[in-house]
Amino acid sequence: MTEINDIPSVLNDELKEALNTISTATLTHQLQLRGIRSTFLGGLKPLHPELRMVGRARTLRYVALREDLQKQYAGGVNAQKRAVESTQPGDVLVIEARGVPDAATIGDIFATRAFVRGAAGVVTDGALRDTPAIADIGRPVYHQASHGATLGRQHMPFSIDEPVTCAGVFVVPGDVVVGDGEGVVVIPMALVEEVVRDALVQEEREAFALERVAAGESTIGLFPLAPERMADFEAWVAAKR
Repeated sequence: MTEINDIPSVLNDELKEALNTISTATLTHQLQLRGIRSTFLGGLKPLHPELRMVGRARTLRYVALREDLQKQYAGGVNAQKRAVESTQPGDVLVIEARGVPDAATIGDIFATRAFVRGAAGVVTDGALRDTPAIADIGRPVYHQASHGATLGRQHMPFSIDEPVTCAGVFVVPGDVVVGDGEGVVVIPMALVEEVVRDALVQEEREAFALERVAAGESTIGLFPLAPERMADFEAWVAAKR
């Protein structure tokens, strides 16, 4: 198995800066245009909608509890502990928990450890435990639910740094994960540069359309931008710059 740290990060400073300005809605649309329809993690809530999240996917997978195997998988330095203790700066910990809402996947101590090690965020399609304390850390965290029970009620930590399905989306270690107030989108490594390039153009065109619609114009010819309005758009861009 390829180690996660053998996979070079595709995120440079320029891409990070751009991704911190582009909405997840725009990124999702750009991926849809490329035929990739399932990239937005459904049903997750941000603890801090005002915060942005950009980073490299690190994955942690939980499987259903089976009591005769609980000690084997949940005891000792299990997958959860290995994931947290191997977190690198800029990583987003993405947790597959089968959408189970009534047992925690991470609490405040492990979340704190991940962020101290430089994590850019935590994403789980299960529940948080110690949710108010995790919120007080003040970092990007996305979750389906909150629950007071530990993971041992429903889960066994099983594996790290392998492909997972989180909130209905297939996530590969090394994928780029972006979060905003709406939710989380996953961008395949190989597509990041072209998606960012075209997303910036899309958002500029939409900003022009929104300004004109707010001024009373019809959406027809503005959204989407028609060829006959391109000269107006280019003049608007030139004036802005």
